[in-house]
Amino acid sequence: IEQRLRDYLGVRDILWLGNGIAGDDTDGHIDDLARFISERTAVTVVEENCDDENYQPLQQNLARLREMKIGGRNIDIVALPMPKKIVREGLRLPASYANFYIANNCVLMPTFADSADEIALSILRECFPQRHVIEIDSRELIWGLGTLHCLTQQQPAL
Repeated sequence: IEQRLRDYLGVRDILWLGNGIAGDDTDGHIDDLARFISERTAVTVVEENCDDENYQPLQQNLARLREMKIGGRNIDIVALPMPKKIVREGLRLPASYANFYIANNCVLMPTFADSADEIALSILRECFPQRHVIEIDSRELIWGLGTLHCLTQQQPAL
């Protein structure tokens, strides 16, 4: 499958990440886990609470990213925090700051009325100094099992 992806997409390097975050209905929305923000830089979510069910899978994904090489060189990794667990009607929802949307002149960042909102905002502002980072309260959006990036259908320039 990797060779077919290389041929079809015109890429050399492929990285497979592991499990997605808890509450993800697809077993691994990549836009809830990690995002390339430049040719050599990836943003990934990291759970700091070792008792949280996301801790281990996100540590494993971080380790895979640290081993990733593009053209023989390691990539730069920026860690984003995870918001605290959000549960509605007994269901854990897949809240993640990695589900931001990059628009022409701005970045739309999901927020969850969480103490980590400001930390994530500061990190994304550093990642996108030429764009205005706009916070959008996504506590109702996450009920649909995704936020800003999941709501959009991007058509990347090739």
